[in-house]
Formats: sequence, structure tokens, C-alpha cells
Amino acid sequence: MKAWLAILAAILCLGAAPVPAKMAPEAVALDTLLAEAPAPTLADYRLFADAGARQPNAGLTPYALNTPLFSDYAEKSRFLYLPPGAKARYRASGVLDLPVGAALVKTFAYPADFRRPDDRVRYLETRLLIHKRQGWVALTYVWNAEQTQAVLKRAGVRIDVAFTDAEGRARTVDYAVPNQNQCKECHQLGKRLTPIGPKARNLHGVYPYAEGAENQLARWSRLGLLAGAPEPRAAPRTARWDDPAETLDGRARAYLDANCAHCHNPRGGASNSGLFLTLEETRGPALGLGKRPVAAGRGSGDLKVAIDPGHPDASILPYRMASTEPGVMMPELGRSITHEEGVALIRAWIAAMPAPAKGRP
Repeated sequence: MKAWLAILAAILCLGAAPVPAKMAPEAVALDTLLAEAPAPTLADYRLFADAGARQPNAGLTPYALNTPLFSDYAEKSRFLYLPPGAKARYRASGVLDLPVGAALVKTFAYPADFRRPDDRVRYLETRLLIHKRQGWVALTYVWNAEQTQAVLKRAGVRIDVAFTDAEGRARTVDYAVPNQNQCKECHQLGKRLTPIGPKARNLHGVYPYAEGAENQLARWSRLGLLAGAPEPRAAPRTARWDDPAETLDGRARAYLDANCAHCHNPRGGASNSGLFLTLEETRGPALGLGKRPVAAGRGSGDLKVAIDPGHPDASILPYRMASTEPGVMMPELGRSITHEEGVALIRAWIAAMPAPAKGRP
């Protein structure tokens, strides 16, 4: 991930050179973003200055999340677009308050070899979340083999991907671009579609900008892109799940918040489970400690509780995270293979929990 961010910063640095007026790219097509009907191609929005979407247009701000959602090891580049003069508003919990006309732009990609992350990078899809006047709309654009155009795909598509991982192992992925209904399943909060990732606490980290590394909240505030944010030292922060310098509890809770809490919250699609995995949740049973499943079945693997403190092998949560079997695996969408490192983190977290005293739940 750090290598990917460094590459993106280098691209932005190259794109920052002065461009003669006659060659200057057109501004982002705000009218197209706000139109009722989606554009047939990604290029129609003019979010990027080049056909391959490597050079963001003026008005796009790159960002990264401390702990992102796992998506079959795909690398992701993220940008926020705000209409001219508009600002995001800070929220201590939940996602930023983003104005009408804002767009979140996320591209999923695989390098041929993760040991050389800047070599032969293949774009698969670019997802847009656009805040239109009637609410948020999710759209997915799939890249052609030549990497010259991304076309709207409402029905989704499956893509065979082969790569070499960071350990030198050959891997294959049956990558699934989500369909329109699947986008809604993950992004539904109550009765409304909403973003998931850009929570202020998950943006509270340093980004390697071309001009130098800087805390994202501080930079956005300084540039007038974000209103109402406190100084970074006074703001809540999501831990980095893969940083061993962070606490085990902070890393595990951050991972569950990013990968599970968009459904496992009181207003999410899994609200009836009673298992709530947001970072703000403090009740042990709601987090799964000693909690029996609402509905038993093969999804539980004949295990009795979501989390059996001290005993990961007896806990449903890591069992379902490790599975790739439909009807058992969690999350249900967004992955086709097991995130080995994520499962290991949650197992270590559960193993480190003190077992309850005898006679107590």
C-alpha cells in the first residue's frame, strides 16, 4: 500500500507541471456528474486529464484510508472531487458531510508482480459515488484490455486476474465487479445510499503528497476543502490494521470497522444479527463476546458464539472470515479469496482476550 501511494504521488507530481493554455484540460464536467442519467464512459465526466485515468484533473484530491476494505488484494487509488468553492464538513463519527456535486472516485488495480508495484499495472474498474441532488448514486466503470476506456457496467462482470504476490507466489482471482444491487447492499444505511470509507478518523493519517507528506485532515483544512475539523491531535483516529506499532486491540477493531461494520451496525443490512462491529461500539455482547448467533445453521460451523475470548478456534467470527463458501463466508460480497493476514489478526486478537471467570458468561 505504501508503495502504491508513492507511485500515485509521483504521478501527481508529474501532472503538476505547468501546461500551456492551449493544452490545458477542460474542467471536470459537473453538469454530467449531476445529470439524472449516468454517463456511458468514465471519460465523459472529465475527472482525469488523460484517457487512461492516470492524471487526475484539477479539483480532484487524492486520499488514503488508515484501514481500507479488503478486496482480493486489489490496490486502490482514491480521489475526492468537490465542486468549485464547496467544502466537506467534519464529523467526529460517520463519514464526512459531503456537498451535492461531490464525487468519490476509486480505481481497483493489480500490478503483475506486487514486488514491482509500478510495473505493468492493470486497471480493472473505477467506481464512482456521486452526491446528486436526490442523494448518493453508485456507478461502476470497467476498463478495456487496452486500458484506454472504462465503460459503465450496471450488471457487473467477472474478470480473471493473475498476479504474483509480495511473497513471490503465483495467485489467481475470480474478480467480481459488483452489480447495481450489490453496491446498494454494502452502501445502504437505513433507507439511503451512503459512502463507507471517508470517515474523518479513517482519514486522520499522513499522505505522501508531491509537495511533502502531510496529515490529510490538516491539509484539507488548510486548503479550504474541509470545515470544522479540530487540530489532528484532538481528533479521533482509526488505527492502521497492518502497523505492528499500533495496539492489537486498535488494529483488530479498525479492521472489523472497515470490513464488517458497513452491514454490522444498527442501521445496516445485518442489523437483525445484533452483532455491531463499528469502532464506536463498546458493549461486549454487541461486539460478539459470548454472543450466540440469532439464527443457527451451517454458517456457524457448529460453533456456539461469535467470539469465545481466548479461543479463536471456538469463535464463529474468524471461521466465517476464513471461509470462501457462499452462505458461510463473511463479508458476503467484495472478496473471493481469504484475506490471510486479516484472519490472522482477528485470531490473535481473540487469543489475547482474557477468558471470562467460571460461572460468568
